[in-house]
Amino acid sequence: MTLFFALCFVGVAVAGFCAFVIFWPLTLVHLRDRHQALAAALGPGAFLKPAALQWLLVRRYRDTGDRALSGLATPAWLALLTLLTGLGMAALLGLLSTVIK
Repeated sequence: MTLFFALCFVGVAVAGFCAFVIFWPLTLVHLRDRHQALAAALGPGAFLKPAALQWLLVRRYRDTGDRALSGLATPAWLALLTLLTGLGMAALLGLLSTVIK
């Protein structure tokens, strides 16, 4: 039963990944078009750069005061949290299933 729940969390992580792949590029395009200095600070190809993901996880996009940017970045932030939480819980339950036998 533990592995079943681990697999369910993998499904949650896949859902988070799908939402992340939709909203994060939209956020980066918005940054490129309207906040050139911030986009330059994140660098080219910021999709999977650790600094850009940290910028998203710490929610520094709220410092810009741009409501449109927050409207795109908040779902990307939630999706990234869902992805990381789902993978973390799946790994935890996978490890737990090896100990419980």
